[in-house]
Amino acid sequence: MSQAVSLGIDLGTSELKAILLDARGQVLAQAGARLSLSRRQPGWSEQDPAHWWQACVLALAQLRAEQPQVWARVACLGLSGQMHGAVLLDAAGQVLYPAILWDDSRALAEAEQLNRDFPTYAQAIGSLAMAGLTAPKLLWLQQHEPAVFAQIDCVLSPKDYLRLLLTGEWVSDMSDAAGTLWLDVARRDWFEPMLHACGLNRAQMPRLLEADQFSAALSAQTAQLLGLTVGLPLAAGGGDNPVSALGIGAINAGDAFVTLGTSAAIVAITDHAAGNPASAVHSFCHALPDRWYTMGAMLAGASCLRWVTRLLGQADEKALLALVQACLPVDQPVPVTHPLFLPYLAGERTPHNDPLLRGGFMSLGHDSTPAMLGYAVLEGVGFGLLDAMNAVLSAGATVNACALVGGGARSEYWAQLLANILDRELYTLHGSELSACIGAAKLGFLAIGQGEALLQQGMRVKTRYQPNASVQPALRERYARFGRLLPAAQALHG
Repeated sequence: MSQAVSLGIDLGTSELKAILLDARGQVLAQAGARLSLSRRQPGWSEQDPAHWWQACVLALAQLRAEQPQVWARVACLGLSGQMHGAVLLDAAGQVLYPAILWDDSRALAEAEQLNRDFPTYAQAIGSLAMAGLTAPKLLWLQQHEPAVFAQIDCVLSPKDYLRLLLTGEWVSDMSDAAGTLWLDVARRDWFEPMLHACGLNRAQMPRLLEADQFSAALSAQTAQLLGLTVGLPLAAGGGDNPVSALGIGAINAGDAFVTLGTSAAIVAITDHAAGNPASAVHSFCHALPDRWYTMGAMLAGASCLRWVTRLLGQADEKALLALVQACLPVDQPVPVTHPLFLPYLAGERTPHNDPLLRGGFMSLGHDSTPAMLGYAVLEGVGFGLLDAMNAVLSAGATVNACALVGGGARSEYWAQLLANILDRELYTLHGSELSACIGAAKLGFLAIGQGEALLQQGMRVKTRYQPNASVQPALRERYARFGRLLPAAQALHG
């Protein structure tokens, strides 16, 4: 067995994580460094790219200090990162403006403008233009920060900025580029009409590779800083959702998973580009050649549970979940008259594409209890995921049994409720919180001609949850009522 070790780095929104993975797929060490957000104005979400690099150096120094012998065996690197962010660089490679992140909504008008002016582009780029995606942000900059825009020499995604500092090379991959809306997802090449619509051209875009290809070598300066070998190969890497899919083993058409973190999504792997822009369904490139994924995304997932926990004055989410379980057992039908919850605390993406939509409770009464409200929130997120899944199915994707990953997967009650709502087997996995890092490390091995066996290796199943038919009639009635509330919610900002 090879003694080679791959270093997998995942640049998230709240934390940068890094692992050391051996050729058998075992995580030998892990480290992390927290990141903070800046919200200078309502609806804005930014980070300083310099802080990403500081977090990266800190996390890697921790790995090196804790596992010096393993660190000496690092033979390759792979990257994963938050998608849809815009890092603007001048000709000298200097950052011109804070990185505008995936949950920034300032470019709402610009997204509407792109959809109105170029309605046929959505089929090529795999999605409607939305404020959180990259292209409208550049149109906003052109219109609101023309002096900054005029200096842009290159636009990079977040993880590609880390690569620039690691290697000095300007490179991206198909999966991350797909999330910019500047990629023709079927042809896997830059879509120049959309670039031109945003005032950009191909020369301002990085070189494109598949995620598993060798992208660049570690520079001498960085190698000395990190205590690694000069020239160490770096895989192109990919966006966090597709790279997480590699981590859990979702690589073939028909594989599917649900992510239940701050936001939430249902992702189905396909062997062709299969989107439905009219229903706000994304079709993006997977982190492997000749594969794509169809995604329905919610802007608020487990963050709804955090919100209602604070609202109800509960000690923590675990305490609220215990209260819900005690009062409303998941194996018993919930009365159709109990409160309902619209999970649109941050607007919604699939299928409504409405960042101004807001959440709310309905059917409250004098008899409403904290347990009922807690349950309504769990169920409302589930109903939002059912909306997203139906939209994904409308695009022609297949959704069978689904892995459940993200912080929300820690709740057995919520996992069973989601299985009941989605009418699909769900299963949780051991170690899924590191799936993006593991996927990145697998890509590192592939870039040096190793790791094919690792690619087929998923994660060990923790628990399987089967739909409970006895509670589904009540859930179907409650879902119908949930759907009838949407027009009223939309009318509040119409």
